[in-house]
Amino acid sequence: MSPARRRAGVEHVVATLGVSERFACRVIGQHRATQRLVAKTADDEAALTADIIELARQYGRYGYRRITALLHQAGWAVNKKRVARIWRREGLKVPQRQPKRARLWLNEASCIRLRAERPNHVWYYDFVEDRTHDGRKIHMLYHATKPVGEWHIESFNARLRDEFLNGEIFYTLQETRVLIEAWRR
Repeated sequence: MSPARRRAGVEHVVATLGVSERFACRVIGQHRATQRLVAKTADDEAALTADIIELARQYGRYGYRRITALLHQAGWAVNKKRVARIWRREGLKVPQRQPKRARLWLNEASCIRLRAERPNHVWYYDFVEDRTHDGRKIHMLYHATKPVGEWHIESFNARLRDEFLNGEIFYTLQETRVLIEAWRR
């Protein structure tokens, strides 16, 4: 718990239970000097926060360290700890990287994708990889037989990862097989 939250907890206990501040600090684990310390905000905090948010909006893939470097170039004398604190307070984060999309061009070295003309005419295969608790790789092969496009496979990959793989810890291969079959059904 942060000192500010403990400070609020001490104030709440003193107000509701009527105990002394000294006793409430001892019970909650807050030093009395920290309890009485009034947090000072810098005069430039609002301007710095606005600049950080604007740079994060402009450079979407940059984290707080690179934003700190940009602030230094803009003339701000600020360290990365302060930028990181503001970054967390404002709820900023670097978005997940989007996968690159491969394009099939019609030249001599390209291949032409077959379009399904009937059921079972075109099969799509794909691998999904994960790891067990002790670090061993798990490869899952699946296929689709309705006349679906690549978007269907990518959508399935994302759903499999979000709904199942990111929420489970696998200890053995047999356990993995059982859980995957249960999820599939």
